[in-house]
Amino acid sequence: MVNNLILKPINLVLLTILPFLLQSPVTAQEVLLAYCESGRNYTSGSRFETNLNLLLSSLTTNGSINDFYNTTSGVSPDMVYGLAQCRDDFTTEACRNCLNISAVRIIQRCPNQKDATIRRVDCVLRYSDQRFFSQLNLDDSTWDYSWSGDNVSNPVYFNQQLLSLMINLSSSASSLSSKFATGAARLNNFENIYGMVQCTRDLSETDCYSCLRSMIGRIPSCCDSKEGARLATLSCFIRHSINLFFQASPPLPPSTDVNNTTGDGKKNTTKLVIIIVVLVVVTLVLLGILCTFMYRRRKMGRKIGVNGGEIRSLETLLFDLETLKDATDDFSDANKLGEGGFGPVYKGKLMDGQEIAVKRLARTSVQGVEELKNEVVLVAKLQHRNLVRLLGCCLEGEEKMLVYEYVHNTSLDSFLFDPIKCLELNWERRNKIIVGIARGLVYLHEDSQIKIIHRDLKASNILLDKYMNPKISDFGLARLFGGDQTHGNTSRIAGTYGYMAPEYIIHGQFSAKTDAYSFGILVLELVTGRKTIGFRESESDMDLTNYTWRLWSQGKPLELIDENLGGNYEPAEVLRCIHIGLLCVQQEATARPTMSSVLLMLDAYSVTLPAPLRPAFFIGETNMEFDLSPTDSNFHESETDKSVSSLLPLSRNEASITELHPR
Repeated sequence: MVNNLILKPINLVLLTILPFLLQSPVTAQEVLLAYCESGRNYTSGSRFETNLNLLLSSLTTNGSINDFYNTTSGVSPDMVYGLAQCRDDFTTEACRNCLNISAVRIIQRCPNQKDATIRRVDCVLRYSDQRFFSQLNLDDSTWDYSWSGDNVSNPVYFNQQLLSLMINLSSSASSLSSKFATGAARLNNFENIYGMVQCTRDLSETDCYSCLRSMIGRIPSCCDSKEGARLATLSCFIRHSINLFFQASPPLPPSTDVNNTTGDGKKNTTKLVIIIVVLVVVTLVLLGILCTFMYRRRKMGRKIGVNGGEIRSLETLLFDLETLKDATDDFSDANKLGEGGFGPVYKGKLMDGQEIAVKRLARTSVQGVEELKNEVVLVAKLQHRNLVRLLGCCLEGEEKMLVYEYVHNTSLDSFLFDPIKCLELNWERRNKIIVGIARGLVYLHEDSQIKIIHRDLKASNILLDKYMNPKISDFGLARLFGGDQTHGNTSRIAGTYGYMAPEYIIHGQFSAKTDAYSFGILVLELVTGRKTIGFRESESDMDLTNYTWRLWSQGKPLELIDENLGGNYEPAEVLRCIHIGLLCVQQEATARPTMSSVLLMLDAYSVTLPAPLRPAFFIGETNMEFDLSPTDSNFHESETDKSVSSLLPLSRNEASITELHPR
């Protein structure tokens, strides 16, 4: 009797939904994923069924109000866990309809099952007798896909644009509380490609990103070069199409189809003309404002003094000298963290308890002021979990300092190349560091508002937080690109030998591929536990890339793996990293992968890797020789005016070498 009284509200809900279902039949494509865990059944009329009915009622009601809702019903051993979520761009009414339909379908598709999921293109409804909240599920048996449309006419370009779009959306969605992102990329003058990604909101940022990247990696195997596709698992969902399928915000580029008119053609044409005129006027006004802003900014850029316009433009980031003195105990040696290429770095603590790292520029440094300005302008605009966060700067009198968040475990090289501390870097942590650095570079190259080339990526510039997450630091040598610019040239080579790409050393040419080269060196160092600087295995192996290439070519790559790992690693995973490292250090920049492609290679094992070509600096068959100092390749700032011609006969550039001390 009690059970019947409890079930009456559910029956009423179902009776309310059924007429709607009859009017709007659910097609097979609308139900993208129906997953029923076999082997765990409940009995009709049992306490579990009662709890399930109460749960479904709660999920459909509260889920439609909040777009996301997870809860439980009953007590153990009959407790039921449930989750409901709609697309973030949906109205409450549309969400309610989707969840109501799903509540009916989940019972129809998975009768008497204790674990079931229905994922439609608009919402997901899930329940289980086991707790699944905040747990990532990437089981091959729990994903499905569908595709639509024809094959695209230019699959190579289409796939490039699609990959870039979906990676950008994944990065955005994983960092948002909604775990949802939409966007578009231009295919040509008439077509866009639209993308949408979504995770269940209970997932962490890392798990959400992993789930989305896994789905992206499956696109080539199921829906290669299709105009539209949808891929889903229990934890996330991705979709792309050449047709707009979501509520765009901000507005996407309008369609160029001039034949799309109605019976009120003249009225529509008049409106179109008015819109175009308004857009032209607004564009001209904005261009005028932009030109004025750029003129004033350039004018301010000529003022170098502390009282100049440039310094005033940074006033929101300024720390006063006394505050930093108090925080660092007047820059005592006890708080000194290390010595960088432009000066010492000190640990400090502000009055509110926040720990900071203060880079104090050497007063004798000729290039110090310009490097500091470059770093402040760049890093203040960057926000990413794998980049060190700039808090501000200090410019008082002769003092010039940068203030960063404090990163607890100092630099990667202080762990990797230390005979004791390297034991803390098991393969899981090393792999995590590799992926984190790749994510940071993808942000710099593609996802930030401006394209940034770091130019000095090395182990001492990778800092590790208390969870051993990597953070790229030291942007004193970084260069930004505007618009469609993808590469640049310089007459002053700055960086660290062993990590610099050949085209950069010889010709002063740099691009995202020069950072990819440095990343490849870091990968090989993490796998082998060996320094690229001062490497000497034998007469024939005079650098790390040559050593790696020789063993790889001989079919003995496992001999490269750091003995300190003690065999606790997955060989296929390590071999894949060696393969990726060799792809990144290839002689020709055009042959190296982009960092977004590298990240996909690391995340998606379904992606087939191309065979690597001979790496740069292949000793024995090139004319390039390094006549460095007898001890190592570290130079102090007083030596930065040395010509590279004594090191590389083909170069006429000047070199500035940063030190390798950890920060």
